[in-house]
Amino acid sequence: MGAKGKRGFFALWRLDLRALLGLMLLALGAAGAITITALAAQEGVEVPVIMYHSVLKDEAQHGAYVISPAEFEKDLLWLKENGYTTVSTGELIAYTQGGTLPEKPVLITFDDGYYNNYLYAYAIAKQYRCRFLLSPIGRYADSYTETGETNAYYTHATWEQLREMVDSGLVELGNHSYNLHNAKNAPGVKRKRGESDEAYRARITADLTKAQEAFQRELGEAPRVFVYPFGAMGDGVGEIVRELGFEVTFTCREKVSRITRDKESLYGLGRYLRPSGISSGEFFKKIGLQPLG
Repeated sequence: MGAKGKRGFFALWRLDLRALLGLMLLALGAAGAITITALAAQEGVEVPVIMYHSVLKDEAQHGAYVISPAEFEKDLLWLKENGYTTVSTGELIAYTQGGTLPEKPVLITFDDGYYNNYLYAYAIAKQYRCRFLLSPIGRYADSYTETGETNAYYTHATWEQLREMVDSGLVELGNHSYNLHNAKNAPGVKRKRGESDEAYRARITADLTKAQEAFQRELGEAPRVFVYPFGAMGDGVGEIVRELGFEVTFTCREKVSRITRDKESLYGLGRYLRPSGISSGEFFKKIGLQPLG
């Protein structure tokens, strides 16, 4: 091969090498992007959960578990004005399956299913198009459906009222037990003193199943969410709850939960109790929510 031919050969060789290096860099870049995306998904999204109970206008009743309608409305306004989006547990489940969540998600929950949740909180949520999870106690939904009594101070929502809220698309329901929301012998689903594994499993399973059957009978669908009464948990109850098909559970532990693509991240979610007597800005700052600006 002459000098001219050799120069041409090495020129082509250098060109091919550059092309190969370029392809390798592109491949590495794509792999890096995929890796970063995968890591971000695995790291997940932090979802603060706010826990409410009763909503009353009577200032004499306000305290740790009772807020005013005005306070609830101001909370929703603060969240909207500062870029937060209320989400459902259905969206959390979808996220573990590859779905997406808004940039600043927040989940609102109401425990016990009081009539005043329907009377005040639901009306305000409709006004601002905000979602929340409501977890009624099955026994009381049955009882007040039967009597028809409505009193903002002590009665609970009826099945008809619960159905109306669900049909709005703004409210989803959780199982809060059928009749374990009491402190007799053992609070909530905690194990009774001296109770055997078999007796404990049978008792908890029977109660939660009775609640699920009531939801199915009255609303045509049973919840995928279980909210521990009093946040109390007994040894082995997590396994029972999973076996019954619940996909999300909530405690009363005050923490921000991180939801990842792993469905196990949906069990034992923490919540912050929202008391009366503190402004929305103060409360949300206290639990780590960030205002705009």
